[in-house]
Amino acid sequence: MAGNSNRRGAIRKSGTKKGQVVGSGGQRRRGLEARGATPRAEDRTYHPAHRKAKAAKRQEQGAQQRRRHAQKQADGPELVVGRNPVVECLRAGAPATALYVAVGAEADERLTEAVRVASDRGISILEVPRNDLDRMTSNGLHQGIGLQVPPYSYTDPADLLRAAMDAPEPALLVALDNITDPRNLGAVIRSTSAFGGHGVLIPERRSASITAVAWRSSAGAAARLPVARATNLNRTLLEWAKSGAQLVGLDAGGDVSLDDYDGTGPTIVVVGSEGKGLSRLVRENCDSILSIPIASEVESLNASVAAGAVLSEFARQRRVQR
Repeated sequence: MAGNSNRRGAIRKSGTKKGQVVGSGGQRRRGLEARGATPRAEDRTYHPAHRKAKAAKRQEQGAQQRRRHAQKQADGPELVVGRNPVVECLRAGAPATALYVAVGAEADERLTEAVRVASDRGISILEVPRNDLDRMTSNGLHQGIGLQVPPYSYTDPADLLRAAMDAPEPALLVALDNITDPRNLGAVIRSTSAFGGHGVLIPERRSASITAVAWRSSAGAAARLPVARATNLNRTLLEWAKSGAQLVGLDAGGDVSLDDYDGTGPTIVVVGSEGKGLSRLVRENCDSILSIPIASEVESLNASVAAGAVLSEFARQRRVQR
């Protein structure tokens, strides 16, 4: 108003009849200026998406910690438990650093043999409370005995192939693709050893490794049969194929039946998981995809069972050929 020219902040605007008035201080002009792009929902602390993103991040961090812990355990000493597995490992000459026996464990032939063999080999025999052995095994299925073995020493893939090709009989190797269960790995190692195979190849990532569970499932065969680990499974298989060995993938929908396949030559059997099967690139690079004739009521076979069936048939063919 014209009569309020003495108010604080009053200014005179040219071209007005009202005289001096208070200005807005540029607030309306600043209000019309662009404020930039709207932040993502995840970046707005009050938005539900922000809380969900934080929860997902915590879960991922927890998963990473668990993977690091599992890797650390895989790289450290392992404990083989159970009387039969421990005796089998000792009979096979598996490397061991200590034999744990629970206080008050009922003695039988297997326990007596385990203690005797460990003593003969100079392996430390430690008597511990059963509760301590329970904590060391996490599941209590130790039957009062546990054998500590050092980290597994993997063979170089090139050395494994060379040894197999130099063997008196045709090379027979098994490669595992997408096998993440250590029990399957141990069972495949056991079958490969039983049917005259020369070794097993596994990838470094997304694969089971030689842990206490695998040792137990292999029943000591992991001490006799070399296992190699490849940085890139597909690339290693292509290198192996240059040696003249046939790459044979196993799949229920294979184009060749086990009944019709000649497995007497150098052969590399590639086994995929029961769920995912063979990886696309691995499957494409196989010379043949082999199927196992089974009853129609059964949809598929466990990976280790399928490997055992094929290896058994190949071993039979090689015996007949001699």
